[in-house]
Amino acid sequence: MKRIAMFIVSLLAGAVLLSAQDAAAIMDAAKNRIKKDTLSTRSRMEISAKNGSTTERRIDQYSKNDANGNERMVVVFQSPANVAGTRFLTIDKTAGGSDRWIYLPSLAKVRRIAASESGGSFMGTDFSYDDMSAMNRSVDLDTYTILREEVLNGSSCYVIQSVPKDNAYQYSKTITWVDKDKSLIYKSEMYDRRGGLVKVMEISDFKDVQGRLTAMCTKVSTQGAGSSTTIYIEIVKYDSEIPEGVFTTSYLETGRVR
Repeated sequence: MKRIAMFIVSLLAGAVLLSAQDAAAIMDAAKNRIKKDTLSTRSRMEISAKNGSTTERRIDQYSKNDANGNERMVVVFQSPANVAGTRFLTIDKTAGGSDRWIYLPSLAKVRRIAASESGGSFMGTDFSYDDMSAMNRSVDLDTYTILREEVLNGSSCYVIQSVPKDNAYQYSKTITWVDKDKSLIYKSEMYDRRGGLVKVMEISDFKDVQGRLTAMCTKVSTQGAGSSTTIYIEIVKYDSEIPEGVFTTSYLETGRVR
């Protein structure tokens, strides 16, 4: 009986030790794992519908922080013809919140994305506007809890729950699997306001690029809809020169740096 009691005490002690981990620091390390000045990529985007049909798009992406540490990203659609020339700019502020604009060739003008649209589909994909900025979301905006430790992709991971501190974010909580040794994010589950699972993001195919372990594949699946969107990075460059003019609404409209 004493042995059983001691075993239970040891389990409780272990649980306390686990919950005392600095979950916010773990998430911060995972999100800021790669040190860079700029990031440029060319990717293939594959959109799969419930009926099994697929469509492909080619996109270029450019990222660079401004002088205040705000994260800026531009996405340019290169093909197919029905989306070519579409350009998107997001500025994720260190203090919280994002400014977003999109240029649609069919409208021939730049449109600002309202905050109320942040949960909407990004260009008909399974990514929302918030999902496009998920990795840039400040750790200060959420409260974190380590739920457990679990093996995923053959690696021991922390399973961490993130709950927004306010109601502005589209998800009520996100559960993320973080490699304990490498700080790699392998998977995230996103839940709606009723607590239902709405999306699963899976990150894979890590390769060494310029000394940085880089995820070459990101897949988002929408639960219940049977659809998914996968981004395969084909070319990635760190620390290449990107003109400041790229991160402007003028560039969105013209595709040229002034």
